[in-house]
Amino acid sequence: MKLRRCAVLMIEPREHLEFDLGVLFQGDAAFAARITWVALAPHLDGEVELSVEDLPILAHVGETLWMERDALPAEFDSARIAALLDTGILIGDLPAHAAHRLRDERTRAAHWRPLSAIGHAFSRWHGQRADIDPGTDRFKNVREMVEALGAPPPETISRASAAARIALPTAHSGALDLALFARYTGRNYDRAATLPTATAARLLQRTFGAQAHRELGPGAIALKKTSPSGGSLHPIEAYVLAQRVEGVATGLYHYHPLAHALEPVQALDAASASALALRFVAGQHWFADAPMLVVLAARVRRNFWKYRNHPKAYRAIVLDAGHLSQTFYLLAAEANMPAFITAAINEVDIEQALDLDPINDAVLAVLGCGEAANESSTVEFRSAT
Repeated sequence: MKLRRCAVLMIEPREHLEFDLGVLFQGDAAFAARITWVALAPHLDGEVELSVEDLPILAHVGETLWMERDALPAEFDSARIAALLDTGILIGDLPAHAAHRLRDERTRAAHWRPLSAIGHAFSRWHGQRADIDPGTDRFKNVREMVEALGAPPPETISRASAAARIALPTAHSGALDLALFARYTGRNYDRAATLPTATAARLLQRTFGAQAHRELGPGAIALKKTSPSGGSLHPIEAYVLAQRVEGVATGLYHYHPLAHALEPVQALDAASASALALRFVAGQHWFADAPMLVVLAARVRRNFWKYRNHPKAYRAIVLDAGHLSQTFYLLAAEANMPAFITAAINEVDIEQALDLDPINDAVLAVLGCGEAANESSTVEFRSAT
């Protein structure tokens, strides 16, 4: 049998403070520290707690070259080696290890930067509620937060004295001003309103659609879109959850940027779509009511094909999502509608609904838009003027 370590692995020492009454009676500090070792590997579903005996084994086995199991030092505990194989921290070549081996091979083929892979994998949510935040739920409003936490950092900073500032001329008016000044994050959507087909088509085509394409090399097609993208690779795919879109049956779709068409992924009834929207945005009901939600999911291998194991590659993908969201916002404002973007999402639930593999498809955010409700039940900043 041959084995090697998984491609991406971080081992984190964690301190646990435990109350010790006996120590307190001896006159010492009442807390004792206990250290556990936790393995984080993005091809696995969760964290793996290690024993101290596992550490020298993992230090001996590399992630690149296969080695014979019998070549490991005799003092290594066979049971610990077997446990590491069962959890997928060690990768074996036997049929019994095929599932972990396949996931590990996908991670290698995607060319993730290890820290980016771990950061993405272990910041994903499953079944979380962003509307119930234990850090802020105890406050009714910002005034109470300030009373408890103190004032936030100032809204602006100055790096020179007022006398040293160079005054700039007044910004002139331009064609974008109407959309820029009308743009705001909507948190109160009209639940009875339907998004017109023409509006949905313009939002999708101008935000995510290819305005042109060109073959730069054999099989290397570059797309031109209205937003910039790292390396002109445009790895982010748009998946639409249509709740109330004129002419479109309720359900999940993939938007094809060249064909300018919606590809059905899953048909849904209204109740199921509403529940799915709420789950996607982690309980933020003020967003879930929008008639159209758009999931941004990056095909990382598209980006990592050029930027292999690159320290800036994942950051470029996140920037891409920001560019797309602002374009989407401005188009929604042009149509006299608010929009939203949120990263407080249940990525795992979205992956399952869309049949996405997080190694290859990085769910980043959810956008949405629709008609604003006449009355506001959730605070929003409707006007910049």
